[in-house]
Amino acid sequence: MSFCPLCNGISDEYYQCSVCQGKMEDGGKIYDYYDDYSPYMEIDWNKLADGVPNSAGKPECVHLLVCPRCGNEQELTVHHK
Repeated sequence: MSFCPLCNGISDEYYQCSVCQGKMEDGGKIYDYYDDYSPYMEIDWNKLADGVPNSAGKPECVHLLVCPRCGNEQELTVHHK
């Protein structure tokens, strides 16, 4: 069984902002921002809605990283362990 280390809070990786070099914070799965019900849906359904059918079933999550210092946002694909 695979799991996302960021979703489960066990990642100790440091992500640096490309704009101000501050520490990026995990804003959660990007799929959770699609609509009001997205956080409660199965992740593979959200991946299909993303328009990338090949991503469904893959052991990975796409997270939104946010820099609290400058507000920069970027996506990060996290491979499950």
